[in-house]
Amino acid sequence: MKKKLLEVNNLNQVFNSGKANEVKAVTDLSFFIYEGETFGLVGESGSGKSTTGKLISKLQDATSGTMTFAGTDIGTLKKRRDLQAFRKSIQMVFQDPYASLNPRQTIMDIIGGGLVVHGLVKNETEKQAKVYELLKLVGLNPEYATRYPREFSGGQCQRVGIARALAVDPSFIIADEAISALDVSIQAQIVNLLIKLKKERNLTYLFIAHDLSMVKYISDRIGVMNGGRLLEVAPAEALYESPLHPYTESLLSAVPIPDPMKERERKRIGYDEAFHQYEDETDVGLYEIAPEHYVYCKKQEIPFLRKKHEKKTAQIEATKKEGKVWNM
Repeated sequence: MKKKLLEVNNLNQVFNSGKANEVKAVTDLSFFIYEGETFGLVGESGSGKSTTGKLISKLQDATSGTMTFAGTDIGTLKKRRDLQAFRKSIQMVFQDPYASLNPRQTIMDIIGGGLVVHGLVKNETEKQAKVYELLKLVGLNPEYATRYPREFSGGQCQRVGIARALAVDPSFIIADEAISALDVSIQAQIVNLLIKLKKERNLTYLFIAHDLSMVKYISDRIGVMNGGRLLEVAPAEALYESPLHPYTESLLSAVPIPDPMKERERKRIGYDEAFHQYEDETDVGLYEIAPEHYVYCKKQEIPFLRKKHEKKTAQIEATKKEGKVWNM
């Protein structure tokens, strides 16, 4: 039976509460992540996905709601000792590989800093050996340890960021737009590295991104966010083959298709955010429409969405029998 490593329930984050410029960054967010899986979190800029990552990692305190990691209530962690132990288990890989590394420190000190803080090495010799090992693990030459971030490419700096995250042997990594600042060819290399490391070190990922094709490639399940709300959650294949929420359909309609003929003929689907902003929020929430496939809707909409799912599933099966590829 699958074990839940992280559970988020009714999470809310409001900035400038009660003021004219109040911003509801995250609203009533609930989801879970199984141990050993990669959960992809996608959405446009400003959808609240990066804020969610910061709340889970305790870089920000939530306005309300609960988060449980490996049985521990994250919100109750206040003492420095408890926070340090928690942050050893959860590490982040950030969007900007240059900004996330101290330009005044060598790669040795950047990666080795966590080893020293958490008391994982006894002396400089142990620290050096561990840093060399981590550099090899992420595909970098150990000789790079004496250099500075400015001497590396964006892809190499992101590998250093991954090595730094792995230094304290975490069980959970939050990759917050970790590939968005990189060239497309380098993105694939970093994603393949993350997949390799996940298998080798039994890691669990929260992979935050807006590139839907990459998210599908790396994720086991995917959550789609808009306006601070989670609108759809499903296994990766099911979400791409049979999206049910109009916002998910809109996002997928914008993903390029390699076939130029089909790409020219395909219609883009527009989306009005008012669709999921119900005036009466009675009986509104994430409901299971199909096994492990949840959609944000009113309870009365469930029968319609289940019929929609059945219709799409039948279409997919028909196209597979004909040997065709099903595209949205």
